[in-house]
Amino acid sequence: MLHSMTGYGRAEQTLADKTYLVEVRSLNGKQFDLRLNIPALLKPFEFEVRNLLNEGLQRGSVECNINIKQNGASKPVSINTDLAKAYFEPVAQLAAELNLQTGDILSTILKLPDVITPSTEMLTDEEWKCFEKVLKESISQLNNHRMDEGKSIETDLLLRITNIEAHQKTVAALEPFRRTKVKEGLVKLLEENVGKDNYDANRLEQELIYYIEKIDISEEQVRLKNHCDYFRSILAEKETSKGKKLSFILQEFGREINTTGSKAYDATIQKCVILMKDELEKAKEQILNVL
Repeated sequence: MLHSMTGYGRAEQTLADKTYLVEVRSLNGKQFDLRLNIPALLKPFEFEVRNLLNEGLQRGSVECNINIKQNGASKPVSINTDLAKAYFEPVAQLAAELNLQTGDILSTILKLPDVITPSTEMLTDEEWKCFEKVLKESISQLNNHRMDEGKSIETDLLLRITNIEAHQKTVAALEPFRRTKVKEGLVKLLEENVGKDNYDANRLEQELIYYIEKIDISEEQVRLKNHCDYFRSILAEKETSKGKKLSFILQEFGREINTTGSKAYDATIQKCVILMKDELEKAKEQILNVL
């Protein structure tokens, strides 16, 4: 079963005086690309958070927003008194020179950078385990969303492969007539330019065999059929991440279809080749969003 790279997961839980909220969004991407918004309380655990997201989501452009709310208590802060004093002296001196009131100096100083900073409080081991469950739950929800979307992608991909096989059958049915058409065309050309009795029929047969072998498309059609079967077998595998593998197989589809087109020399077969290319491009667009 396929999994899409697009999904959304959200989980929330309250333990003691803290509420943990995690939101995870994922879009398609070639590699695992994470944009993580994390509160100061979790900074010591940032490496573990990134690892959990990487292991759980594997691939895609991921955005994770984490919020920890303090319930019933103010967030602890600390005041850097030495820095506040260092700010006070030049500010008070400037106020005196300009004959300004100094009553609001304290409120101004408290707004200056690094005077008031959050405390260095961090999560306990018990709180981390609680948060870890919330994070894993959000990842699980996102993966469920990915799986649901992957079902519709798989249905569409199977339709594209079936359509390519249908056009391939049309090409196979036209192939015998193409050879006859090539032979009749060469004979007519010789008769018009050389004369009916002025060319060697045996030599013509030899050249015709050589020419038909050069434009033979049977090998390409066999390989294309094998690629279709292999594509279906990969879809049926239980492995979660297989978008890159399927993309490589579709590249092989393109080679065989293009070679068939270059050897066709037949308007109807060329039309089938164009239709197969159209189905292939639609499949490639879908594969871009497969995990």
